[in-house]
Amino acid sequence: MGGVSAQNEMPTPDRLAQPTLPAIPSQADVGAQVYWLSCLPCHGDRGQGLTEEFIQTYPEEDHNCWASGCHGERPYESGFKLPKYIPPVIGGENLQKFQTAAALRAYIKAAMPFWKPASLTEEESWQVTAFILRESKLWDAREDLNNENAVTVLLGGPLPSPTPENTNPPASASITIISLVIGLLVLIFFFILRRLNRTGDSNR
Repeated sequence: MGGVSAQNEMPTPDRLAQPTLPAIPSQADVGAQVYWLSCLPCHGDRGQGLTEEFIQTYPEEDHNCWASGCHGERPYESGFKLPKYIPPVIGGENLQKFQTAAALRAYIKAAMPFWKPASLTEEESWQVTAFILRESKLWDAREDLNNENAVTVLLGGPLPSPTPENTNPPASASITIISLVIGLLVLIFFFILRRLNRTGDSNR
């Protein structure tokens, strides 16, 4: 029985394995591979950030990422110092500092990956952005993300509305109201003045 149970047991998936592509990969599918190569080592296999749980998926000798050496105070010649906190990147709330998908993509292109900023190609930066947004349920990935549609994908809430939401009238309306009041006062003044003149004429 034990042998049958062992045969039916599902193997533990390798969380660090390269993702496979479907027969017809979308932009976001290819972005999963870009993420695996350039982002996963620091931001986690699920975009959760460099958590203690994720660190345990690495070989034991790599569990202390901040030890002196590759990522510590005295990096190797080809190493780099790792920040103490590496944030999650998948999940709507984690992306709210970026107004739109275009802003997120611009940041990724200019500043990522951390150890070699701006090393992603234009296409790779769009692919990984599409992947992150798809996994965060902010983009359905049925079409490619690009300069035209990325500005319409909101991440940090609605853009400021050009229509004022308060009840204060605009300056032009205030000027019109003031002009009408002044005109009315002038008419009243002339009406009173005319009545006074008529009263004076009748008393003579």
